[in-house]
Amino acid sequence: MNNFFSKRRSVLARKMSTKEIPDEHLEKILEAGIRVPDHGALNPWKIKVITGDKLKYIDENIILDEYKKINPHANAAQLEIESRRLQRASIILAVLYTPVDHPKIPEWEMTLSSGAVCMNLLSCAQSLGYAAQWLTEWYAYNDKVIEYFGGRLGIDKISGFIYLGHKTEEPNERRRPEPNKVISYL
Repeated sequence: MNNFFSKRRSVLARKMSTKEIPDEHLEKILEAGIRVPDHGALNPWKIKVITGDKLKYIDENIILDEYKKINPHANAAQLEIESRRLQRASIILAVLYTPVDHPKIPEWEMTLSSGAVCMNLLSCAQSLGYAAQWLTEWYAYNDKVIEYFGGRLGIDKISGFIYLGHKTEEPNERRRPEPNKVISYL
């Protein structure tokens, strides 16, 4: 068995370097990301690739503005953090969940497919040696952010932001479930 999945570990966004990721590696990550179970081939998800100046633009003109509305008494340190959320990574892959009406395929299956896209993107990036983390954070649930990514309010959701960068240090292992407490045989 390949040891990758038994040792897979996310790197925190705050522990990433923003050194460039080659386009050919990004293409591999994206190609792998969309190879997921998808009953009916509905593609109930979209991936928005955010790079370069767009990271800063979204941070300063959308995330920070929305944070100020929600937190009018935020201090300078909090505003500094919010003004650089996406800029912690080289690339952000925003996975937008976009369910469709279908007479036979339940929405739950579409939800699972969107989550599988996030996990495939994360695993592929990590298998190539990149630092990667799947985050939502507060702005994944913000209407203005959802709209900015082309989402339909009240219908579409952000399944996750996949932060891609380079490791500044090896991640620490975290507590994992005990197999006998979460796995049983019938």
